[in-house]
Amino acid sequence: MELKNFGEEKITLKSILLCSTGIVLMFAALPNVRAVGQSLPRSTPEAEGISSQAIVEFVEAADKNVNTFDSFMILRHGKVIAEGWWKPNSAEIPHVLNSVSKSFTSTAIGLAIHDHKLKLDDPVLKFFPADAPQDLSENLKAMTVRDLLTMSGGHEVEPKAVGGAPSVKQFLAQPVVYLPGTHFLYNTMGSYVLSAIVTKVTGQTALEFLKPRLFQPLGIENPRWDSSPEGNSLGGYGLYLRTEGIAKFGQLYLQKGKWNGQQLVPRKWVEEASSRQICNENEGHAQIGPDWKEGYGFQFWRCRHNAFRADGAGGQFIVIMPDQDAVVAITANTGNMQGELDAIWEHLLPAFQFKRLPENSAGQQKLKEAVANLVAHPKSSGN
Repeated sequence: MELKNFGEEKITLKSILLCSTGIVLMFAALPNVRAVGQSLPRSTPEAEGISSQAIVEFVEAADKNVNTFDSFMILRHGKVIAEGWWKPNSAEIPHVLNSVSKSFTSTAIGLAIHDHKLKLDDPVLKFFPADAPQDLSENLKAMTVRDLLTMSGGHEVEPKAVGGAPSVKQFLAQPVVYLPGTHFLYNTMGSYVLSAIVTKVTGQTALEFLKPRLFQPLGIENPRWDSSPEGNSLGGYGLYLRTEGIAKFGQLYLQKGKWNGQQLVPRKWVEEASSRQICNENEGHAQIGPDWKEGYGFQFWRCRHNAFRADGAGGQFIVIMPDQDAVVAITANTGNMQGELDAIWEHLLPAFQFKRLPENSAGQQKLKEAVANLVAHPKSSGN
């Protein structure tokens, strides 16, 4: 297969001692799913308990302080209340998601576990005996699927893709310095290995496996996920979706895996994947900002304010806010990722109310005009 788009920038992290707890996942039987309508329902901000002015202020802050947003979509109570694209971006154009892809890989693992294809505590080596190094360390033998999900495989240095192409053999050849499950190290190659495990146990790539189970029921058309020469979806990156597609994924997780009455993803998996499984306050990403110190789940980041998110380089976000019953989906091309989240916390978070507000046609018109005039501006070296 052709190798594409391996250029996502990653930060090398210092390993730290983490805190983790054992988890037992018990899945209820899932019903068959069916395809549903393509678009999310729309509503006005006031009807869903937030003022149009608060969203205008969010948009203005995003445009002024972050170079550059590409798009946003805000959901409240399951309805789109505001959306916008910085020209030349548009609703119809899929956007590269970078490491947001990891959260989709996690979902594929959860569904494969539900199908009894593997277990959380299966050793990684179980799936790749032919790719194992000749001299097996005890730490490598101890590495499990759970450790890959929580970025705690035991490496001191993140494995790099030689020639830009990830491979399972390269990953397994990297020295495992620490006991798996004891040190957090952000590890995109580990996410690729999770995707390779999906292929091993299902006979399908993660993209193929998720199409009937996730993408089609959510009404996400033509998902693209680039693959490696080994024939696996890239796992840690390489997925392209439209903004509404990632917003739907966020809403699915906000609804504990249920969509139009169908349990697409086991509720228990959603709860564990989005919970703090590991401490990360002293690792390399912490320098980005305070929202990179709140802990890590199964390929999801925890945020301040009891929120969690899928997170990708350049500012791709799906921010799920259970306490506010809200989702904010963002695509961007920026180095100021904390600035994106700060715009949510400063302008949207305090404005959410759990009551319908009086309709404000003037405010809604102002919001419409603010969104219509958005034009992308390139990121600078300092932003």
